[in-house]
Amino acid sequence: MEKLKIGIFGAGRGSSIGRNFTLLNCKIVALCDFNSERLEEGVKALGGNIAVYNDFDAFIEHGMDAVILANFFHEHAEYAICCLERGIHVFSECISNGTMAEGVALIRAAEKSNSIYMLAENYPQMIFNREIKRICDGGTLGKLLYAEGEYNHPVSPEDYEFMKRYTYLPEHWRNYIPRTYYITHSLGPVMSATGATPRRVTAFTAFAPIEGDFPTANRVGDRTAVIMTQNDDGSIFRITGCAAFGAHHNAYRVCGTEGQIENLRGTGKIMLRYNNWSIPDGMEEINLYEPQWNDKDTDLIKQSGHGGADYLTARMFVACIREKKQPEHPFNVHSAVAMSSTAIMAHRSVLAGGQPFDIPDFRLESERLAWENDYSTPFIGTDGSQPNIACSSHPGFAPTETQLDLYQKLIVKR
Repeated sequence: MEKLKIGIFGAGRGSSIGRNFTLLNCKIVALCDFNSERLEEGVKALGGNIAVYNDFDAFIEHGMDAVILANFFHEHAEYAICCLERGIHVFSECISNGTMAEGVALIRAAEKSNSIYMLAENYPQMIFNREIKRICDGGTLGKLLYAEGEYNHPVSPEDYEFMKRYTYLPEHWRNYIPRTYYITHSLGPVMSATGATPRRVTAFTAFAPIEGDFPTANRVGDRTAVIMTQNDDGSIFRITGCAAFGAHHNAYRVCGTEGQIENLRGTGKIMLRYNNWSIPDGMEEINLYEPQWNDKDTDLIKQSGHGGADYLTARMFVACIREKKQPEHPFNVHSAVAMSSTAIMAHRSVLAGGQPFDIPDFRLESERLAWENDYSTPFIGTDGSQPNIACSSHPGFAPTETQLDLYQKLIVKR
């Protein structure tokens, strides 16, 4: 079988993702990043004879079957469209579109293309989320009514090395990202487990900016967003974006008419519970256990990042290319744009004091027409374009002058 030729746009996270593709009969042929240091690190990490570029337009002409998009969080859609128009398959990490208009344009481009588009959302492939989906698919929980997803990733204000690597510029997207936007790690797993898609959203944030003389250029100040969605099947989700409260954890729960399943925070275990009148044969009312991979590639999975999820997500993409089929929900382009649209509309709910907003269904051309010119964004673009909506629940919030001075002295690369 001929090896697939893979290009990587975004050498930091992209190099980590790319290592999994080398285990799947693929060859990394080109790497692109504006940061020369990241390029050098990426080539070393991937250990091969790889062409390097600092310009996307030159990179995309290199000759490749697929591109891993691991560039800045909010700037994937433009490059995905460019790939799709050239017949190049797209593996986009994490959100698909940073604006509603980009979501419309991306879906239109994907529908015209014969290429595969896949959202590279890896959290549904974590061992506990695979087990939750297996139980949901088995039907013993009854009709699924409610699900929770929490992605909680607090960072110490004294972790200067983290900031130097991930928020190294005042204009960096992480300094402007609303708490609802980094949504796929909480929403993706519950969409995968239940099969549901959000159609209406409301959200609130907890505002608690960093206090004290610490280096920061963060313009958001919110620690978490709590997001509620009404879904196309009548069910309800409660999810976070990227939260920063309490201890680090990833927690998920799905509840049906007959039972519920969740991963227990901090334990690695699953708790599966049933009503005492609807216990399936061979089960107990309360079942506490550690999930197993039960996969032919278990050894490779265990070597991979994000608890094995990176390898499994890459394997899914390669299989879609080989079999010439688009990914299943929630990894296909329509699900991906619905996920990103949920994040965007949830932030608008925050800015409107929790007002509910409908989430457009971009499978419908009438819905696309209503949003095709909505480029509202809280981010500074790589091209220097400025935000046109607030990134914080408290518009105008900024760090103290002392915090900004310390950030310039201790974090910004010179």
